[in-house]
Amino acid sequence: MKIDKIDINGKKDSIEVMDKIFSAKINNQIVSNVIYKLNANFKGRKAKTKQRNEIKGSTAKIWAQKGTGNARHSSRKAPLFVGGGVAHGPKGGSSYKIRKLNKSEKKHGLASLITEKKNNNNVMIFSDFKQNIKKTKEMKKILDKFDISNALIVLDKSSKENIYKSLRNIPNIKVASSNSFNSYDILKFKKLIFTETSIKELEKRF
Repeated sequence: MKIDKIDINGKKDSIEVMDKIFSAKINNQIVSNVIYKLNANFKGRKAKTKQRNEIKGSTAKIWAQKGTGNARHSSRKAPLFVGGGVAHGPKGGSSYKIRKLNKSEKKHGLASLITEKKNNNNVMIFSDFKQNIKKTKEMKKILDKFDISNALIVLDKSSKENIYKSLRNIPNIKVASSNSFNSYDILKFKKLIFTETSIKELEKRF
């Protein structure tokens, strides 16, 4: 299929793209699964409590087994006591399961979200940035010209070298390469912008 391509001067053209990326069947269940797994794997699993065997202190029996009128106990390290260990508490990062995302899920999730963005007119394709743009002010004018204020911009290697420095300090704009963005990035931003070469690089992933 063909979709519009534009350069920084506003001149329009068209580009041939893969139907399986820009006109895919939208599968909300796969998208939901992918986002759930990505978020779960992003979380820092650092909470940790001490078990009774990690508490410092005496292991002596606190009172006699019988004859005191109290319940029988072993030591003050038991979870029942203040300052004792914690039963069934979090054990730190190593004990959490990493949720596996297979290649098929990733591809279907990306294709569904890219198609949805395109259907809502939130996908733009620019010609490769061959001119070196160093000034943030100059880049901001170009973005304002095309009403781009909240976007994920996917760049090819050459374009990234030419415009990355002018983009990095603009709020609500994220720059990614064609092999490093994921479904969560697409959902986070309103618009999705590609360069002509980054589209071809993305198609190789599929």
